[in-house]
Amino acid sequence: MEDTPGYRTVTEWMRSKGNTAFTFQQKAWAYYAKGYSGMIVAPTGFGKTFSVFLGVLIDFMNHPERYKKGLKLLWITPLRSLAKDLARAMQQAIDDIGLDWVVEVRNGDTTIKQKQRQSRQMPDVLLVTPESLHLLLAQKGRAHFFTSLQAVAVDEWHELLGSKRGVMAELALAFLRFKSPTLRVWGITATIGNLEEAAEVLLPHVKKKIKVVAKEKKKIDIIPVFPEEVEILPWAGHLGGRLVEQVVPIILRSKSTIIFTNTRSQSEIWYQLLLQAYPDFAGQLALHHSSIDCQIRQWIEEALGEGRLKAVVSTSSLDLGVDFKPVDTVIQVGSSKGVARFMQRAGRSGHSPFEVSKIYFVPTHSLELIEVAALKEAVKTQTIENRDPLVQTFDVLVQFLVTLALGGGFRPEELYPVIRDTHAFSYMSEEEWQWCILFITVGGSIGQNYEEFHKVVRREDGLLVVEKRRIAMLHRMNVGVIVSDAMMRVKFVTGGYLGMIEEYFISKLKQGDKFVLAGRVLELARVKEMTAFVRLSSGRAITPSWLGGRLPLSSNLSHFLRQKLASSTHAGTKEKELQFLHPLVVRQNEHSHIPAEDEFLVELIKTREGYHLFMYPFEGRLVHEVMATLLAYRISRLFPISFSMAMNDYGFELFSDSEIKLDQAQLQQILSEKNLMDDVLASINATEMAKRKFRDIAVISGMVVQNYPDQQKSNKSLQASSGIIFKVLEEYDPNNLLLKQAYMEVFNQQLEEPRLVSAFQRINKSKIIFKFATGFTPLSFPIKVDSLRQSLSSEDLLSRIQKLQHNNAQPIRRK
Repeated sequence: MEDTPGYRTVTEWMRSKGNTAFTFQQKAWAYYAKGYSGMIVAPTGFGKTFSVFLGVLIDFMNHPERYKKGLKLLWITPLRSLAKDLARAMQQAIDDIGLDWVVEVRNGDTTIKQKQRQSRQMPDVLLVTPESLHLLLAQKGRAHFFTSLQAVAVDEWHELLGSKRGVMAELALAFLRFKSPTLRVWGITATIGNLEEAAEVLLPHVKKKIKVVAKEKKKIDIIPVFPEEVEILPWAGHLGGRLVEQVVPIILRSKSTIIFTNTRSQSEIWYQLLLQAYPDFAGQLALHHSSIDCQIRQWIEEALGEGRLKAVVSTSSLDLGVDFKPVDTVIQVGSSKGVARFMQRAGRSGHSPFEVSKIYFVPTHSLELIEVAALKEAVKTQTIENRDPLVQTFDVLVQFLVTLALGGGFRPEELYPVIRDTHAFSYMSEEEWQWCILFITVGGSIGQNYEEFHKVVRREDGLLVVEKRRIAMLHRMNVGVIVSDAMMRVKFVTGGYLGMIEEYFISKLKQGDKFVLAGRVLELARVKEMTAFVRLSSGRAITPSWLGGRLPLSSNLSHFLRQKLASSTHAGTKEKELQFLHPLVVRQNEHSHIPAEDEFLVELIKTREGYHLFMYPFEGRLVHEVMATLLAYRISRLFPISFSMAMNDYGFELFSDSEIKLDQAQLQQILSEKNLMDDVLASINATEMAKRKFRDIAVISGMVVQNYPDQQKSNKSLQASSGIIFKVLEEYDPNNLLLKQAYMEVFNQQLEEPRLVSAFQRINKSKIIFKFATGFTPLSFPIKVDSLRQSLSSEDLLSRIQKLQHNNAQPIRRK
């Protein structure tokens, strides 16, 4: 291949930029030239994009006769911001090399005029999201869009895998391969735990395929930010703010910094904290999250890339592969909840090959320092989470079938084997397929009398098509699988657009109430339809707590947390984080116990308020929510008692003002794995949970319409509409596939059944340590504080915590 004109041109161009091709890039180019599909696995900053993109250019320069005018390379990315940055880099390379190819983007930010021009004449390279690709397939002229298509690249495949957006990509790829059997498909991914499965999901039944793994590794320097003192009784949410004085010098020493938080509300708070701590940051500090206006976000991304900003406070909106070369430092505030997410964020700094990625960890309470030790171990051993693919997501499938019917139609007998070829629907039966066809044509067994469910008609020639203009318009407006709460625009009374905020938050505010958005204090003036009009204000204000802020703790991180906690008692540990926490560990051991890896700790604490039963599975808040409900139910079967519950990522509390009379044998009994899921179903309202899940399924499948012209249905309205349908299906169509899917999603996603079963198996193999205490321990205290948070204002909570800390222990100053 080295002797070909395309290879020489590309490598000379790379040399002119001071770069040399990595071995994995050369390998990918060679396999692409041989007609292979494949998957690239390489660390951030090592040129994964060029391993596929330049391979297509080389092949074109070597064999121009194979490439017709029109769209040659389709590039699927999960994020719009990523597409813009990539398109710029690709166009620059093409211009430098001297080709006349045009690179364009097509997504929600693309103007109607640009889309119309693209529909008439496609560019040579088009970057799309899964949603914008489905909208292309919904166009009548879709056949001529893809006649010249040679290759499809799926960027950041690990981000799409395991989500319904990943299923959207699977379905679109299956259809494109059906229309063009020689199409080459290449995935680009960071390292994940199940790489083989990830490749199989992307490239099912593809004979000529290869996995290209880079030998180069990215070095990550993980630096904890230690507080001045060890809190013997730690609690979440306050320590990060107290460490802002230590964060300011880190930012000042760096060229450019990204400060990652897990929630939008946390990012707003940190933006204010940094400005208060160092007012000179004004004009050099920006805030980036998905509720901020798109044009402001684009300006921030450009300013960060050009080195005009000293720091940006961000959520996951800057997680993915946008290349910000000036960024040499990343700061993670609080738990990252997973190894892969932490490594992804670390990779935003030192983005160039062989630069060390530097990431500081700012704990929000002392115990999170154990997580630093756990993350170091996970990164060292490359123990990274799996991304488990979804299957039998019929809501996505029926939406896709209407999309195909809208874009020119399809024949069910031809399409069935195509859909069966995907990983997501490889287990679908003929009967289930016929159910899907019945659903889109007459609304299934209960929709025959409802005209709005009759979306697709069968023509005399057997082709299934959409004929009604209103159905076509509403379907295009609702393509996608992300069902969010209705969003309201936030505008100044005097004019000027600030961003979006969820309707449920605004609905709780009264006229004159103050809140924070985009780093500004705003006063609510009035609400008109889906717009909140505001004035600039000052003083104290509410920070919006957006929905969806509770990330689950990954099982990999849970494993290392238990391991590091167990080793924290070892004398002479060299891990700085565990050395720092030594006084806390001593206190926990003196008043209770530090569980070894093969032990499970249960604490029963009696206070003046009542009786507190604490357990520490270290399985994450979502699993603990289910466990707490289950164990409360099992205890209530032993003797009549009622509980209130609280939980964090490390454990949970069952609190009662009545005595909890549990002996060791009864404890073993309530922690048994026998009849586990039967008891879980008896302890929770599975029907209510399924009804909530069904809301999203009903919207995705088109049973309930969320977006209308100039109007978006609220969450409350969606829940009411889908709730009525859910009730009807439960009563008259219990075998409905979408109803079954709702219960399946409750088990697999909300109850995390596989993880719950695994946790109980581990607990049953462990030695159960049952300890009694008369005061809160370092492990129990943060859970107790979380329970108080639900019922007390900020001021009352702080005074209550100080009183509890005073009654139990004093902080120890760092030596």
